[in-house]
Amino acid sequence: MKECPCQSGWDYEACCGPVLRGEKEAASASDLMRARYTAYVEGAIDFIVESTWPDRRDELDVEHIRRWSQESQWEGLEIFDPPAGAAGPRDEEVVVFKAYYRDPQGDEHVHYERSLFRRDQGRWYFVEGAPGRQEPIRREYPKVGRNDPCPCGSGKKYKKCCGRAQSA
Repeated sequence: MKECPCQSGWDYEACCGPVLRGEKEAASASDLMRARYTAYVEGAIDFIVESTWPDRRDELDVEHIRRWSQESQWEGLEIFDPPAGAAGPRDEEVVVFKAYYRDPQGDEHVHYERSLFRRDQGRWYFVEGAPGRQEPIRREYPKVGRNDPCPCGSGKKYKKCCGRAQSA
């Protein structure tokens, strides 16, 4: 029993294996995303090409995809709930995901993407992807300026008190 690389928690043969071999279709856009990630892990480049929307296949740099697949150490996949209002019509879905990997030098990377998938005649295809957006940082307290009184209550300016510790 081999756990599926897509980290679904399922056995490979009950998850992405049959989809990659063409024995069954992905049931949803998220399932196709999982299978595409597993294809990168296993170097199944033909599946990446075949699961791309037919009108977009000519745009693929297959050699780049092959190198990225083979040279990366794939470490995990995280799929997020669909963005509000992004579900679209029944035959189109948006999948937001992060794929974690290491490059040949061992540096960690996160591929964060918002991908559009479309279904045609019962089969899901990847159409296009755009970089995912990080949520803006929201502070719980107002930002303290350099010349504001220090919030610790010392009576000194922030830059001469706790701000000095931050810049040291």
